[in-house]
Amino acid sequence: MAVEFANSVPTGGVPGSTVVKRLSGGALLLGSLTIMMIVVASAVGPFNIPISHTATTLLDLAGIGESTAAPTEQAIIQSIRLPRIFLAFFVGAALGISGGIMQGLFRNSMADPGIIGVSSGGATGAVFAIASGASTVSTLFLPLFAFVGSAISMTIVFLIASVGGRFSMATLLLGGIAVSSFLGAVTTATIILTDDLNVQRQIIFWIAGGVDTARWESVRIAAPIIGVGALITVFVARDLNLLLVGEDEARSLGVRVTLVRNTLLISASLITGAAVAFSGIIAFVGLVVPHVVRLAVGADHRVLLPLSALGGGLFLLVADTAARVILSPAELRVGILTAMIGAPFFVYLLVRNRSRTSML
Repeated sequence: MAVEFANSVPTGGVPGSTVVKRLSGGALLLGSLTIMMIVVASAVGPFNIPISHTATTLLDLAGIGESTAAPTEQAIIQSIRLPRIFLAFFVGAALGISGGIMQGLFRNSMADPGIIGVSSGGATGAVFAIASGASTVSTLFLPLFAFVGSAISMTIVFLIASVGGRFSMATLLLGGIAVSSFLGAVTTATIILTDDLNVQRQIIFWIAGGVDTARWESVRIAAPIIGVGALITVFVARDLNLLLVGEDEARSLGVRVTLVRNTLLISASLITGAAVAFSGIIAFVGLVVPHVVRLAVGADHRVLLPLSALGGGLFLLVADTAARVILSPAELRVGILTAMIGAPFFVYLLVRNRSRTSML
């Protein structure tokens, strides 16, 4: 499967005009759908707001025209729904582009952003913040602990992969699995040993994944981290194409293999950590979205990575909106919904590649 995946990736021979055409066409489509979804997501919920009022309010916030909505409707859109919409988009974009990077680096369409333990580290950090009561001190402590947990987990896995002075992608993968298993056990033990049922509920609620606690402050913190990390990965996308053919071939073409690989891994880990810190664990976005984008536009990472970011943002925005209205006025955790969508897709991948599963 790895060989087949690598052979499907262009190595720079695709004309620049073709890349621009695919990228601009995909971005226009996904951007248009995202704008439409923002209007819908701003309008629906336990308190429905007419589309006309929603549209004029959004235009008013953009400095165009004047809102026809009532003050209460404007407050709901601006202070409650828009922060959630933007956070959902940025988290989805982070998971989408991270999934594309991991699938490329591991040359495996079943890789996802949590494959090297970043998500598990974030969960452990968040659980510690909730169980210790630190999350009650400040609203920023929970995402801070989660981000630190992700960073520590990533560092440990990198150290394991570098034992002996030589970095190994295979060891990185196996180390990520081992660290994830250990941290999963720590998280489970913390839940079991916590006597306070309310604390247990908060932990389980967070692990299930969601952006319902989004505030503009959350968006202002998460967006720059995710945005900068995404831009860095896009700039080295062509080198990733060359790297997949083989390290020796990539070096002969002028690629600084170690620098490119570590840049991609660290960027993907950091933006995944930022996403997990503010949303909890949202499964399968990083698995499903890059795979669908690859089927639609091909495997050139100069196109795949930006569109995976846009597609991931749109996908999670749609999923979060659905999670808000399916059981309204109650709410389904978006992490549960994405797992319900992603798990069947993962089974499809397994069946489609059943003759090669022994290589995974």
